[in-house]
Amino acid sequence: SSGINAEWPLRPGTNLVLGRIAGDKLPQCIATSFLLSADQVHAVHPNYTSKHEGSFRPQLNGGVTIKHNSNQRYATTAMGAALIRQLARQNDLPLQEVMVRNDSSCGSTIGPLISAKTGLRTLDLGCPQLSMHSIREMGGTEDAYYAVQLYTAFYSQFGELDRASSDD
Repeated sequence: SSGINAEWPLRPGTNLVLGRIAGDKLPQCIATSFLLSADQVHAVHPNYTSKHEGSFRPQLNGGVTIKHNSNQRYATTAMGAALIRQLARQNDLPLQEVMVRNDSSCGSTIGPLISAKTGLRTLDLGCPQLSMHSIREMGGTEDAYYAVQLYTAFYSQFGELDRASSDD
């Protein structure tokens, strides 16, 4: 198949391809880059509230959600989460966080794979939805709007924010 798929980060040539694109600037590019691994997030289901940690229960239309997992199923780090929180605050955007209980299984994203293979700083996040992977999955329309606003702010403001945080 063509395009990038879930196996792409695991291929031995990934860094070779990146090296061809960036040339001898690859280490600098990696050091100053940040990957948003944007996927969907399981919103707290009213019938299964115990699956989420008490303070980490994303709601529909509550904003983009940062994903955390104590079993390292997501690539989110404390520094990455702090940067995105700051970006959301600066742009007056709601932001939620999710933490699946450590005794509950959950899926993963390609974020940890890309981060491990390339060394890119990575954050997993996405919009909450109910009934993921079912024929009746649903998400909040406001979350789509918040996602566009947050991702637009990220692309236009991240460099300055990252430099400011490096100076601290």
